[in-house]
Amino acid sequence: MTQSLNPSVVETYQRDGVVVLKDLVSADTIAALATGVEKNLAAPGPWANEYTPTGASGRFFDDYVNWQRIEEFARAGTTGPIPQVARQLMGSKVARLFHEHVLVKEAETREVTPWHHDDPYYGIDGMDNVSIWIPLDPIPDSVALRFIPGSHRWNARYIPRRFADQSAYVEAAHDFVHLPPPDELETQASLSTPVEIGDAVAFHYRTLHAAPGTAGTGITRRRAVSFRYVGDDARFATRPWKTSPPLEGKGLRPGDELDDPRFPVVARV
Repeated sequence: MTQSLNPSVVETYQRDGVVVLKDLVSADTIAALATGVEKNLAAPGPWANEYTPTGASGRFFDDYVNWQRIEEFARAGTTGPIPQVARQLMGSKVARLFHEHVLVKEAETREVTPWHHDDPYYGIDGMDNVSIWIPLDPIPDSVALRFIPGSHRWNARYIPRRFADQSAYVEAAHDFVHLPPPDELETQASLSTPVEIGDAVAFHYRTLHAAPGTAGTGITRRRAVSFRYVGDDARFATRPWKTSPPLEGKGLRPGDELDDPRFPVVARV
């Protein structure tokens, strides 16, 4: 299956580092991904996280790199329109699946997703990349992702922060700087991305973003599956900290192309 994007959508993505894709995902795929999420919740992978403290209200769960054991994730992430659209947004000859990421916030979850961008967490370098974030529940403005458009072009990479307590991974690192304070980021011209089921949000690994919790919003559940893709210039890399996901080289050295079955080519010109 192929899907051709309007050139203006690609232009918006390249300029802003974020774009909403209306009606990208079929009802059948949404249902299949929901089944996959339930499988994931019932049997978390080795790198799953629970960010809500014991005894607190709600639940903030995430997990990743389970597509090889959960067929619903593999099917959506490697076939159909999602990888085709990813390649077009990147402007690459090929698109490789980097991994999938499941995020679930139950009702009355107080934990937020802090301001960050994804690139420093990952063990890859390159500017040809995109995350396709697919909600499985309606996402009103109260729980929508927030972005700072154009921040992927700031020529800055920020030291990652832990989601559990928002502390920095390290005090200092070559080529990385600390994020500005959250209240300073909040004053930036930000974009909220409320979306309906079937829509998706595409964003660059270096685009700064955040998301609120569900407490006080009346939202009963906020589930999403994000498929991460890389393009022509992607290269294996190391970081001054443990990457997330903590993928080992397994023969890949820094600077190598991701020619590895863990990162299959899922779309090409």
